Amino acid sequence: MATVFLFNKPYGVLCQFTSSAGRRCLKDYIPVQGVYPAGRLDTDSEGLLVLTGDGALQARIAEPRRKLAKTYWAQVEGLPAAEALQALCGGLDLGDFVSRRCKARSIDEPLGLWPRDPPIRVRRNIPTAWLELELEEGKNRQVRRMTAKIGHPTVRLIRWAVGAWTLDGLAPGEWRETEALGKGA
Repeated sequence: MATVFLFNKPYGVLCQFTSSAGRRCLKDYIPVQGVYPAGRLDTDSEGLLVLTGDGALQARIAEPRRKLAKTYWAQVEGLPAAEALQALCGGLDLGDFVSRRCKARSIDEPLGLWPRDPPIRVRRNIPTAWLELELEEGKNRQVRRMTAKIGHPTVRLIRWAVGAWTLDGLAPGEWRETEALGKGA
């Protein structure tokens, strides 16, 4: 059974082990050699990053054809109506590709959510709402592009889960070792 590391990537951390221009990266948090991210998170996104030294497992986790669901919590500007959520679920033309169908729903602010450092910009006259999106793909800045397309730009994005792995019990910057999951991964 392959070893897997689950890491709660803080805002501003690069998803690589080498830094550019002194920016924080994975080596600042994970003192393990020979592991690599299975998928990526943008520097301005937070949350679950799965790492492993098993190349085949890494490919299975990251490969969209495997349909390993990824769950995101997105704090968006405005209060999306039911029609906006339906548009998210149905697939959106984002110019260079059409997103696959997904699950999207409004949620309350997640319990136990840590403050972001630095804090998000709050605008007094623009409310925010939280959405939970479950995707089986993960293209560059996809969630941000999808929410912007429906008129509700993302102001904070957290990946909560990859398959059955979750952030449960991991504070920002913390990691833990676990075993690979069965057939989903």
